[in-house]
Amino acid sequence: MNIFRLAADMSHLVAIFLLLKKMWTSRSVSGISAKSQLLFAVVFVTRYLDLFTTFVSPYNTVMKVFFIASSIGTLYLIYGKFRPTYERASDNFKEAYLIIPCAALALLINADFTFMEVMWTFSIYLEAVAIMPQLFMLSTTRQAETITAHYLFFLGLYRGLYLLNWIYRYYTEDFFDPIVTVAGIVQTVLYADFFYLYVTRVVRTQKNLELPI
Repeated sequence: MNIFRLAADMSHLVAIFLLLKKMWTSRSVSGISAKSQLLFAVVFVTRYLDLFTTFVSPYNTVMKVFFIASSIGTLYLIYGKFRPTYERASDNFKEAYLIIPCAALALLINADFTFMEVMWTFSIYLEAVAIMPQLFMLSTTRQAETITAHYLFFLGLYRGLYLLNWIYRYYTEDFFDPIVTVAGIVQTVLYADFFYLYVTRVVRTQKNLELPI
């Protein structure tokens, strides 16, 4: 494992811990898109179908279990424990607009037309756009708590670091996967505007993120 992949995984863990901390300490899920979290849960479940059939390493197994468990736990907090604080009216992005095209694309463009490979490819495509309901919700409410902004930043950083991981592997291992590379680029581009606002309005002012009208 290279430093870029390790840093990406750690950034992903930080993002998840920040999200859970925000919900648990504030006893609220306001500003959090349940639809994005549901899409991430679908991503992890479909990607890690090999959890009980293929063993890579203890690290790999622990990370798979954690991502699945944390996504399910997040959904429980949103739809169960803290449901009264969920801003359903602002979370109105149609997730079918993402799921159906990603499923169709996975059937058409994949490395191998088998069930496991198609599901893995679907998870890659879906992860690239799973944040869109959250960003759409942010554009609707035009503000986000500082800790929510930190969560989104580290989630975007995770994908950016994975791009560096693929570049590193290309030059050191002569390994190139066009599916994950293109999906990673798309996901990083989706975060570009948010990164700018995060640096200019959260990092510099140390205040909640407020979008310009």
